Amino acid sequence: MSEFVGAERLGAELGERATLVQFSTAFCQPCRATRRTLAEVAAMVDGVGHVEIDAEERLDLVRELGIVRTPTVLVLDRTGRIVRRAAGQPRRADVIAALGQAV
Repeated sequence: MSEFVGAERLGAELGERATLVQFSTAFCQPCRATRRTLAEVAAMVDGVGHVEIDAEERLDLVRELGIVRTPTVLVLDRTGRIVRRAAGQPRRADVIAALGQAV
């Protein structure tokens, strides 16, 4: 997977080492738990950012990236290259392991 998502496409700055990008919708119950998990991991690991994107407001990006359900999490390396993609509510251990591929 060699797709890139830069800060300009995200509408937010990338983390120094990696970025966790979460696609959510307003009434998605697992999205709330995913937000907490990703925020906790980003706070634990230096240089990791967390960006949440409202899928309904960013349909252009959703279509571009082939997002089909929420929550979907993309793990970007420091350059914005997508190194992992997962749909559904992630476990903290899986997020930390995925970050290992990005940093």
